[in-house]
Amino acid sequence: MLKPLTFMNLSGEALASVPGIDPVVLLVIFDDISLPLGRLRIREKGGSGGHKGLESVVDHLGTGTFARLRLGIGSPPEGVDWADFVLSPFPDRERALADEMVGRAADALELIVASGLGEAMQVYNRRDSL
Repeated sequence: MLKPLTFMNLSGEALASVPGIDPVVLLVIFDDISLPLGRLRIREKGGSGGHKGLESVVDHLGTGTFARLRLGIGSPPEGVDWADFVLSPFPDRERALADEMVGRAADALELIVASGLGEAMQVYNRRDSL
C-alpha cells in the first residue's frame, strides 16, 4: 500500500519509490467529481478522465492498464472552483454518506483482494449499489 505524500497532481511521482512496479498488480483509489456522492466505480483500465492525479500515474507508468477504484464526491456547486471543492471537507449534511462510501470502498477492496476485480465490479458497479 502506498499513500503519496506529494500533491495529488503529482501522484505518479510517488510510484518512483516502488521500482519495477507492475501496473497489472496496481489498484489506484481516488476521488471523482464525475460520479455522484457515494457512488463507487471499479475499472480494470482506462484513461485519466481529466483527473490530474490519475493523469500523473498514467504518465509515470506509460500506460492506463491498471485497476482503479473511483469514489464519487459529486460535482461542485455552480460558482465553486472544482479545486476548492475537492480540497474542502464534506458539509455536515453529506458527511454520513461520504463516511458510508469509504466503508463500502474498504469492503470493495477486500473483495478485490479475495475474489478479483471481476467479482467486485459485479457487486459495486451496479446502479443500486449506492
